[in-house]
Amino acid sequence: MKRVAYLNGKFLSYQKAVIPIGTHALQYGSGCFEGIRAYWNAEKKKLYVFRLKDHFERLGRSCKTLHMKLPLTTEALVKLTVELLAKNKHRENVYIRPFVYKTSDIVSVFNLDRLENGFGIYTVPLGSILNVKEGINAVFSSWRRVDSHTVPPGAKPTGIYLNTSLAKTEAEEKGADEAILLNLDDSIAEGSAENLFIVKSGKLITPSIDQNILEGITRNTVIELAEKELNIRTAQRKVQKDELWTCDEIILTGTGMEIAPVVKIEDRTVGSGKIGPITQKLRGLYSNIVHGKDKRYLKWLTEVNCLPSPAHNC
Repeated sequence: MKRVAYLNGKFLSYQKAVIPIGTHALQYGSGCFEGIRAYWNAEKKKLYVFRLKDHFERLGRSCKTLHMKLPLTTEALVKLTVELLAKNKHRENVYIRPFVYKTSDIVSVFNLDRLENGFGIYTVPLGSILNVKEGINAVFSSWRRVDSHTVPPGAKPTGIYLNTSLAKTEAEEKGADEAILLNLDDSIAEGSAENLFIVKSGKLITPSIDQNILEGITRNTVIELAEKELNIRTAQRKVQKDELWTCDEIILTGTGMEIAPVVKIEDRTVGSGKIGPITQKLRGLYSNIVHGKDKRYLKWLTEVNCLPSPAHNC
């Protein structure tokens, strides 16, 4: 089936949703984005988009930070996304990528306020990024996390993801699944594109938002679920590198990665070397919620009815 995307006010075939080579965002990384997941419930024949409104609200905050503008309200963007998903008739788990970017065709770094804004959304089927059934292995990256005094990582700028790509590439060259990025003082920041939690003596700990991290929506979900469902409060503070050697569990969280257990770091076993009990419980809760199987958390879901509909033209 022909894929459909939305670009600058129009639904287009995916192949026609292109930008000129001179676009400022392509040349200088002047863009920001969100990564959103929708989960297919085969029994109900519906997609459930997880925390869609929260993602667009964060995208709005990113735009303010980066001198960009969204063309629509949060409510309108939610409706637009539902319409796009319906047009693409997905019958599987889906990744949704809205992004805002500077469209001006100009060879200059230039004042961001003087550049034109563009906006697009596309969707793509996406299952699990890594096989996490047995847990993954990670290494500490030699690349340091970009400091918030340089570029604000909490705004999800497109250009900053070169930092992520370099760390991920290095990790895979070393035979690992993931990278853990350190701050300049050797404290823990996050994974290449995930927030990080550790479990020590039954307690959850995660780097605080002043540690050059993205305040992840999955991160906030885990913090809330741990407290409400497991009676575990999460300490948010600076986490030292050596704490990862002695903790019981390490968890990476993110929209793409979901909730992933790290069972080995730098060829050293984490805890028992198997997925820990807290990670297991959080993963079970999360999976039921995002697939629309836990009625208590339907507030986090946007429903997309994917029953057959009349053909559309793009």
